[in-house]
Amino acid sequence: MAVYSMTGYASAQTSSSASPLEPAPKPRASGRLGLEIRCVNSRFLDLSFRLPEELRHVEPALRERVNARLKRGKVELRLTLESDTGLGLAEPAPRLLQRLNMLQDSVLNWLPRATPLSVAEVLRLAGTEGGGPTWTDAQALELADQVLSGLLDARAREGARLGAMLLAHIAQLRTLARQALPLIPALVEQQRQRFLDRWKEAMALTDGATLPEAARDRALTEATAFAIRIDVAEELTRLNSHFDEVERLVGKGGEIGKRLEFLIQELHREANTLGSKSAALELTHISVDMKVLIEQMREQVQNIE
Repeated sequence: MAVYSMTGYASAQTSSSASPLEPAPKPRASGRLGLEIRCVNSRFLDLSFRLPEELRHVEPALRERVNARLKRGKVELRLTLESDTGLGLAEPAPRLLQRLNMLQDSVLNWLPRATPLSVAEVLRLAGTEGGGPTWTDAQALELADQVLSGLLDARAREGARLGAMLLAHIAQLRTLARQALPLIPALVEQQRQRFLDRWKEAMALTDGATLPEAARDRALTEATAFAIRIDVAEELTRLNSHFDEVERLVGKGGEIGKRLEFLIQELHREANTLGSKSAALELTHISVDMKVLIEQMREQVQNIE
């Protein structure tokens, strides 16, 4: 299964002709139905629809289709209608104008304070009756399926790039972890030898007097405590475990965004602990490099579904 990004864009148009209002022969009005979908990252699936009034009733079916194919992201779906006839205004038929006038007179008889129809309102009502391009629900839904497929393809291509980036960063993190592993035994032995040297110096300052055995034991105890304090073997083990899980999820694909976000948080915690236990400049540099890579991964993981 592919890794999907939450960022994507797709659009499509379809042409159609509308039936004339009058049965007499007249030029058929034509137009275009356009649909575009924009999507950016979001914690949940957030849908926004911008539909013309003529197709407002299709929103529930569109919402159902989007919910079936997308799981996360802030999605904006825009449906537009365009007419190819002149300015996009159909000439109202005389019979329709007569009917609107009769209806207006009837309303004004009952509601004298009602506002008469304006030219714009007459043209809008005439458009709803016919004369312009007409579209069926099936056409709108078919176009939505086409655009959703295009959006998923775009999200899959972007997701493949994100997955490759994550795997490349994991490879770099593994290299840094391998560099850190041999540093700890050398640091422990170095510190142990330092404590023993201090103990010998203390012996020399006693002018031949014998220091109690407890002094040597105290030096070794301090060395042991230091070794425990700087031991990062557990952190490196957990880091490698998280690396394996990230690689497994990227290979599996699907809805992995939230799991990856959790793993990135754990990776950052272990890298931060590695830095806090650092007793050498080399280990500090490794910790900083790790956190830079992990932060770059965090920014990209937020775009994965």
